[in-house]
Amino acid sequence: MTAYTTTSPERVTTWFRAGHTSQFPVGAGATIKYGDRQIAVFYFHRTDRWYACQNLCPHKLENVLGRGLIGEQDGIPKVACPLHKRTFSLETGENLNGECPPVAVYPVKIENDYVYVGFAD
Repeated sequence: MTAYTTTSPERVTTWFRAGHTSQFPVGAGATIKYGDRQIAVFYFHRTDRWYACQNLCPHKLENVLGRGLIGEQDGIPKVACPLHKRTFSLETGENLNGECPPVAVYPVKIENDYVYVGFAD
C-alpha cells in the first residue's frame, strides 16, 4: 500500500505542478496523481485558500476524499468522506469526529495561476 506522509512547507523538496487554477472546481475537490499516490486538492473561494490531502480515506481505504464535501468546523477547513462521513482537518489531517487515523496533508502554492503541491521525496 502507498505510504502517505504529511509534508510541512519547510520539508518540501519537490513542488509538483498539479494544473492551472481554472482546472480545479471552486468549493469542491479534484484528484491528481503524484507517482503512485492520489492527492485530493481543494479550493475554498471564500477564504481564497488551497489545500491538499491524501485521497485515500483511512476508515475503509477508499480513494474518495476528492469527492468529499468541504466546509468548516470551528473555523477549521475540513473535508467529509462522501461514503462514511468522517471529517478531516485540511490543515493538520486530524480526524474531527471520531476514532479514525488522520490523513496526510500537503502544502499548496499558486504561482502564475498554476497550482503546485509540495512533497518531501
